[in-house]
Amino acid sequence: MHQSADTVDSGTGAGDRPADEPDPRDASTQIANEERRRKTSVISGIVAALGVWVAASVVVFDAGETALWNNLFVGIVIFLAAGYNGYRLSNDVPMSIGVATLVAVLGIWLIVSAALFGMLEMLFWSTIAAGFLIAGLAGYNAYEARETQTVATETA
Repeated sequence: MHQSADTVDSGTGAGDRPADEPDPRDASTQIANEERRRKTSVISGIVAALGVWVAASVVVFDAGETALWNNLFVGIVIFLAAGYNGYRLSNDVPMSIGVATLVAVLGIWLIVSAALFGMLEMLFWSTIAAGFLIAGLAGYNAYEARETQTVATETA
């Protein structure tokens, strides 16, 4: 059974049903969903800040040319992508699964690139730590985005 767009719960709670129609979910489910949205929004902000750190770390620590451009480019992309998902959440629009997955993959790339480009010790460990944090947090956000999409498209 396929539902029209008017009757599908987007998972955000904004504009899903007429104002005079009560929410069919029980109160504990509504509170849990709101908590999930808040948590993923905070995580998106943390990941965006980590992206800024990755880009700025090449100024703080000594970096070769390849490491400099890698961290600068990847850090900016992470900042923009995580910021985009945070912006979506702040406007009651579900996160993009693809964007969250891209950020997680970029976190893994940071881990690999630290060894691949032979970064000096302090930049190496900074990039490794940021890569693990970004991959883990963005992976969690991608999982939550997928769960939200699954719940939103379930048929009643």
